[in-house]
Amino acid sequence: MRTVICPGSFDPVTNGHLDIIGRAAHIFDKVIVAVSRNPVKQPLFTIQERVDILKGVLAGYPNVEVDSFSGLTVNYAVERKAQAIMKGLRVISDFENEFRMALTNKKLVCEVETVFLMTKAELSFISSSAVKEVASYGGCVRELVPPLVEQKLKEKFKDYRVFEEG
Repeated sequence: MRTVICPGSFDPVTNGHLDIIGRAAHIFDKVIVAVSRNPVKQPLFTIQERVDILKGVLAGYPNVEVDSFSGLTVNYAVERKAQAIMKGLRVISDFENEFRMALTNKKLVCEVETVFLMTKAELSFISSSAVKEVASYGGCVRELVPPLVEQKLKEKFKDYRVFEEG
């Protein structure tokens, strides 16, 4: 069974993330969407909230599991007996950073491959940070995130102006 780890902070999960995860689910037998605990970042959603949201939006994928981890992604991949780490690329700057990380991971654990998928062009501008900023000002994020995420963002930012309905 070919298993891949799709790691990320997913704060929040976007349609761009779902594009990569869905395509990975067609390529690999098992996909583990792994929410990373990053002590440097100040997340909007807790780890458990992000895991629960991902479980909700990925319920239609029978070969996708959601988990969380801390530490090095490559060590988590070994722990979960994954053969690869899947990374989505939106723009050239993503490639430079992810390429460097892939080489580091390969040096640490040569058995784990890194696989890159290009995000669909129409989703390439979407980032979790941009979604949070738009949502914090009451902007409409309907086309950027799944409906569950839109609802959770509305709840988080309920003290801000009413979201656009259209």
